[in-house]
Amino acid sequence: MNLQQSSLKILAPILVLLAAAGTAWAIVALRPETVQRSEQPNTPKVNVIRVEPQTLKLNVFSQGVVAPREEIDLVSEVAGKVVQVHPAMVAGGFFAANELLLTIDTRDYDYAIAAAEAQIAEARRVLINEQAQVEQAKSEWQALGEGEPTDLALRKPQLAEAEAKLHAAKADLAKAKLNRERCELRAPFAGRVISKQAGLGQYIQAGTVVARIYASDVAEIRLPIGTEQLAFLNLPLGGNTKNPSNWPRVTLRAELAGTPHSWQGRIVRSEAALDKDSGQLYLVAQVEHPFKAEGEQPPLFSGLFVQAEIEGVRRDNLFALPRTALNSLQQAKLVDADQRLEIRRLELLRSEAGRVIVKGGLNPGDQVVVSEMPVPVAGMKVTIAESQAQAVR
Repeated sequence: MNLQQSSLKILAPILVLLAAAGTAWAIVALRPETVQRSEQPNTPKVNVIRVEPQTLKLNVFSQGVVAPREEIDLVSEVAGKVVQVHPAMVAGGFFAANELLLTIDTRDYDYAIAAAEAQIAEARRVLINEQAQVEQAKSEWQALGEGEPTDLALRKPQLAEAEAKLHAAKADLAKAKLNRERCELRAPFAGRVISKQAGLGQYIQAGTVVARIYASDVAEIRLPIGTEQLAFLNLPLGGNTKNPSNWPRVTLRAELAGTPHSWQGRIVRSEAALDKDSGQLYLVAQVEHPFKAEGEQPPLFSGLFVQAEIEGVRRDNLFALPRTALNSLQQAKLVDADQRLEIRRLELLRSEAGRVIVKGGLNPGDQVVVSEMPVPVAGMKVTIAESQAQAVR
């Protein structure tokens, strides 16, 4: 009995081990085959554009406020009572060039003209009488005198005095007539009334401002540009500034009543000095007949803020890219023939609102990535999801 128990104690562990080994072998031998797959790296998909060199017009953008060509105070040069006012003498009224806007009572000035004419008649009578006395003095000296006569003996001072008085009387008449003409205040140009300060029946003094007016034939806009932008404009600075065709055209845009509108004008001159605060140069654009209605286009109101696009020069062999194609270091992501990523620094000409203009660093046919990439790494494999020809203009 003891022998059997000892044998069982020895064989039991062996049998357990054999059973476990058999079970393990069966599990390994009978397990289903698994398909071995090599893990493929995750290649990002990118959108690219195929670039080609272009000839681009490099317009320059600015902004300004519309102002009249001339804006002045209409001032009375004589005193008197206002007896007539033109119907256009109201805020916003239109008037033509040389149109009579306001009349001052002329009676005092008519009297002054009559008095001056009487003085001329008196001075002319005195002069004729003095001329006769001079002739008589000459005759008497020739008959009775000896030697050379003096000027006083020939009454030359008296004659000069009479002539001077006649000239003074004529000057008084001219002044009286001038004051009479100044009773009529006329428009020096075709324009519009901003405000009126004198009314019918009011007595005004000489030097009184009766209205504030401005010219409506031409509107002007001062447009600031940086000195670096001069490279993109064909400006005859220091050259022939009189021929308007030498200056670039400009398109003005603004929104009125919720609708965008545009007006065509031309740069006519540049100001004489750079702005001392900003260092910018101001160009002056003009729009002729800004209040002329053309279809549904509204007038170009004085004081309107406008965006300006100035016609620039044309340059060849440039590339236009969307702003998303470049990073802050002026680097672009390109895809080579093996569909691997290349990071290249480009030579930027200028940056605009919706695009960047590149003048160097690209070759015809290059594929530039325009989609966002989380972590671009040079040499990484990519997949082109969408490719299109260069369309940024």
